[in-house]
Amino acid sequence: MMAFRVPEPAAGAETRVAEAAVDLTPREIVAELDRHIVGQEKAKRAVAIALRNRMRRLKLSPEMAEEVAPKNIIMIGPTGVGKTEIARRLARLTNSPFIKVEASKYTEVGYVGRDVESMVRDLVDHAVEMVRSERLEEVRQAAVANAEERLLGLLLPGGGGGRDRTGYAAEGGGATREAAGVAREAADPEGRDSFGRTRDKIRQQLRDGLLEGQQIEIEVRQDAFPAFRIFGAGGLEEMDISLRESLGGLFGGRKRPRRVTVAAAREVLQREEEEKLIDLDEAKRRALERVEQSGIIFIDEIDKIAGRERGHGPDVSREGVQRDLLPMVEGTRVSTKHGMVRTDHILFIASGAFHVSKPSDLIPELQGRFPIRVELGPLGAPEFVRILVEPKSALIKQYRALLLTEGIDLVFTDDAVRAIAELAAEVNERSENIGARRLHTIMERLLDVVSFEAPNMTERKVTIDAAYVRRMLADIVKDQDLSRYIL
Repeated sequence: MMAFRVPEPAAGAETRVAEAAVDLTPREIVAELDRHIVGQEKAKRAVAIALRNRMRRLKLSPEMAEEVAPKNIIMIGPTGVGKTEIARRLARLTNSPFIKVEASKYTEVGYVGRDVESMVRDLVDHAVEMVRSERLEEVRQAAVANAEERLLGLLLPGGGGGRDRTGYAAEGGGATREAAGVAREAADPEGRDSFGRTRDKIRQQLRDGLLEGQQIEIEVRQDAFPAFRIFGAGGLEEMDISLRESLGGLFGGRKRPRRVTVAAAREVLQREEEEKLIDLDEAKRRALERVEQSGIIFIDEIDKIAGRERGHGPDVSREGVQRDLLPMVEGTRVSTKHGMVRTDHILFIASGAFHVSKPSDLIPELQGRFPIRVELGPLGAPEFVRILVEPKSALIKQYRALLLTEGIDLVFTDDAVRAIAELAAEVNERSENIGARRLHTIMERLLDVVSFEAPNMTERKVTIDAAYVRRMLADIVKDQDLSRYIL
């Protein structure tokens, strides 16, 4: 069987920090965010500077870089104004490991629930999967070629009692007609050329998809044990623990024969070849370094843990969560199933509405670790108009694309867009202000009939104008309690 050599990563490739944004200036970063998020210039400017400083730090000497701490950010603003989306788009822009967590879901150590260190473990798990996916792309071509060679060995065994060199058994009735006598010919030196020609012919048939439905027998690994849920010091943590790994393969790795089609066998063999070509230990090492150098943790609802306790009850551990969070933000070492991780240079971005509390209600030590504070303003009708049409994946563009799958050409006039934006702003004023999320509920109500009837409609073009908007949403406009209809 042919062996394919996978190129080693280039020197320094393990850091691979923010490759896509290394050359982006803060102005260019803001422009990139503008493609997806309307307004909130102060917040975009703050994250752009933080990202550029991270890039600058990587160019410093190791001694100086170690001393430069990330400038963590608190975003203050009502729900639905773009806080989470700014952080998420920033992470995609830099190819950084990113997770969003809710501060209210964590409890102080000693209480039942998740401790704050679990957010770092989640980030590491995500980073390992990121690096593994990247390596899969790098080795995919070689894995496809290796899987093809193994399939040829199954369809056209070269002797040895019907087994190829991989140890996979080929069914006697599974080979093609051309391969029926090849094993006998292969034993004869004069038949070697014929064997090669037949092998090439079967290879071409594989590539042309002519053998996809043919049945062959392969041996597949079976997992002996499921994942476990264990109790740790910080509460109930869900960890995928393989007893095969714990006991050095004592129980795992057993195989069983299985009869499948060539198409199914190719997928199984390709996955096995990909796993062989990936150095999992190297992937973990690269993931840990990526987390330490470019990881981003977005902590939402931090205002829910602000303030001092005034009694007993569900909120009794709020200040305790802050105390537990402090060493994480200051810089500590967290034990994960992939290894120890330092949090010194992870960028923390916190956000909250701070309706009933304020950032100064956080413990002073934690306040000091979030030196940058930006306020995001509420959104009104002018911003809603822009949100509906300007971003790369604007809401109107999404609905048009969805209905095009049914052959419906959905057209929105300018006055319809303004009417939708004004109604969304009015609903936010009369009821709970949920920001741009109100546009989703308005659009769903507006397009209810079109979305339901689309498969049966004879009219292929539907024009939404201001009159249509007013007609479809008339009941909502008249009713004072708008939250009865739109929440």
